[in-house]
Amino acid sequence: MRKLTYLIACSIDGFIGDPDGDASYMYPYVVGEFAEYLRAEHPDTNPSHVRRLIGTDGLPNKDYDTIIQGRASYDIALKEGITSPFAHLREYVASRTLKESPDPHVEIISEDLVGKVRELKAEDGGLGIYLCGGSQVAGELIDEIDELIIKTYPVVQGSGMPMFGSGFALSEFTLDEVRGFDNGVVVRKYSRKR
Repeated sequence: MRKLTYLIACSIDGFIGDPDGDASYMYPYVVGEFAEYLRAEHPDTNPSHVRRLIGTDGLPNKDYDTIIQGRASYDIALKEGITSPFAHLREYVASRTLKESPDPHVEIISEDLVGKVRELKAEDGGLGIYLCGGSQVAGELIDEIDELIIKTYPVVQGSGMPMFGSGFALSEFTLDEVRGFDNGVVVRKYSRKR
């Protein structure tokens, strides 16, 4: 069974962006030791155009061969004219409003997202599935998430887009690892408690 990993950046108070989902305030923290950590430990999670810039585009995938993201996350790339932002992975976009994919490499999941994720998790293969965001997709898939990797940036927002856009329900995870960086970022890794 393949793992679904929600790897996400957030503020200290658990928001992944402002109320509209803009998280560009986090970009200045991706420097130095932390940038090298992301490059070495999570190269698959960089968009293909970023992989070209940092010299990792020729590397084989390390942890993931598939990505699932929400429409708002996908729209960030579309606004830049990029229709396949993660061309090194199989790309799925969860959207009830985007009826047709603008790229043959990107498949739209318009219904039964949970069923599709269960199908992907049941596939053979050693690599996992990267859940990129956003909030509503993570909320819908919370029971399917096997691993959380949370990059906490040293800022407090007060309000914004939560990590999980879902109703109240407890889901327990076990802390596996914590790593701090010189810029104040903390990365925590959790496994679902089953």
